[in-house]
Amino acid sequence: MLTGPDWLALLPPEMSLPVAVVLVASAALTAALTAGLGIGGGVLLLGIMALLVPASALIATHGVVQIGSNVGRTALMWRHVERRLLLPFVLGAVIGAASGGAIAWQLPEALLNGALGLFILYAVWGRWPAMRATGLWLGGSLISFLSMFVGATGPLVAALMKTHQLDRLRHMATFSACMSLQHGLKILAFGLFGFQFGPWWPLLIAMIASGFAGTWLGERWLRGRAEDGFQRGLNLLLTLMALQLLWQSVADLSAR
Repeated sequence: MLTGPDWLALLPPEMSLPVAVVLVASAALTAALTAGLGIGGGVLLLGIMALLVPASALIATHGVVQIGSNVGRTALMWRHVERRLLLPFVLGAVIGAASGGAIAWQLPEALLNGALGLFILYAVWGRWPAMRATGLWLGGSLISFLSMFVGATGPLVAALMKTHQLDRLRHMATFSACMSLQHGLKILAFGLFGFQFGPWWPLLIAMIASGFAGTWLGERWLRGRAEDGFQRGLNLLLTLMALQLLWQSVADLSAR
């Protein structure tokens, strides 16, 4: 049986066991919300991780957790994927991930926190732009570029897929495939630019496993039970997280 020190040896440097437990539980909760209520659990998980994970590791590790859930959905729904849409999206995503990764790796933590705070506020209160179907490769490039800085760009990919007027199954399957490819390219880019995933793997595997459990629970217990009050509460929680990140960013920049 592992004791306290044994568990700490499996965690990234300077991370406590209670923080790791919160992260694993958050992966399950956000996966359940996404599966059961259709709410953007990726953005909520990003907000939670932004408060607990160093900014330099946030986007890379968030991408690993998210690829776990998206790959699972893609595998289950592969026969519904519109494969003709994948190639142009991937070509654009390669360009975006490579160019964004080269820049994101060099940005100071204060700027990354500020960008994340602004992105979460827009994800909650803004309106996503309509994206033309003819610009699939360009959209893949721009969205993947942004994903290197802000992580949870699922709403933008969903807006891009919506322009193709797919039915529900084909939309979800193709969306999941595109997100899997995007997160995979993002992880590859961070690895090539020097991010060390090694110390994070035990925690990330635990978060992916809890995410699968959350997806299973969400599909069975929460589907169809969304309420306006719950949505308002979630928006308030995300807003407070974003304001905390912006305050931290301003404080760090002012201290320089």
